[in-house]
Amino acid sequence: MRIIFMGTPEFAVPSLKAIAADNKFELVLVVTGSDKPRRSKHAEPEPSPVKQAAISLGLPVYETDDVNTLEFAEIVADERADVIVVAAFRILPHAVFEQAALGAFNLHASLLPAYRGAAPINWSIINGDRQTGVTTFFLQKRVDTGNIILQENMLIDPAENATDLASRLSVLGACVVTDTLHLIASRQVVVSAQDEKLVSKAPKLTRDNTRITWSQPVRNVNDFIRGLATKPTGWTTFNGKIMKIFKASPGAPFLDKAPVSPGTIFVDNGKLYASCSDGWLELLSLQLEGRKPMEAADFLRGFRQDGQHQLFV
Repeated sequence: MRIIFMGTPEFAVPSLKAIAADNKFELVLVVTGSDKPRRSKHAEPEPSPVKQAAISLGLPVYETDDVNTLEFAEIVADERADVIVVAAFRILPHAVFEQAALGAFNLHASLLPAYRGAAPINWSIINGDRQTGVTTFFLQKRVDTGNIILQENMLIDPAENATDLASRLSVLGACVVTDTLHLIASRQVVVSAQDEKLVSKAPKLTRDNTRITWSQPVRNVNDFIRGLATKPTGWTTFNGKIMKIFKASPGAPFLDKAPVSPGTIFVDNGKLYASCSDGWLELLSLQLEGRKPMEAADFLRGFRQDGQHQLFV
């Protein structure tokens, strides 16, 4: 069965490798995003994780940042693919995904119809979910609305962040992708329609919706930080500068302390805490604008005074 694979980030790599390892499938083309410039002007542009994996596997690669051109549709058509597999790539136009003789399907990192959108892993943690999973579904014109082929559940560890969960889901997703391909190859696919009554959204992460709201309960703030770590990262401001918070932990309750304004910093015994609406959150790893990421203990070396201090805002 001739397959075109489309994906860019690390999340898609296990699926690509799993397909390549199955001798029943022929990967005729790998499509990925263009190489990205590095910070140093003298460094070579950085290839996507999918491109790096494809090259190591000896697979042909086509790079594009625009899937809506006639040229791209023609390139896809020329490969005469039976199936197009999409994992963490761009929204494909009908003119492209209709080229697959047996259909095009997407690997989505949620149990659809929950968390349709660009950031399902992040929002599932932010919302305090304890279970998530992956879904394969046939592409339709409306994004993330196609008929479901397979789904697999996974529990979310209360201590893991979005990067950790993405890594685990990518491995689970690779298994579901190959299982889906075998069903398609054997003509045994049985699909189910998504229940529109159960739809929830996972919108793109922006500067506006990644700002930490300290007036939320401790658990909510901690889930918010976990759901955005390690990228793009929840942020706040400290002394007029942006501070990113990579890791936190529900801290000592400080029940003997009088109520304080949310976002108040408290330093106690070499540990850094921030107040939320119902208690204190210990901050473990952070980055102040203009400085490198660091553990809270390192940050406190320049912040020696114990006690209550100004607010995060």
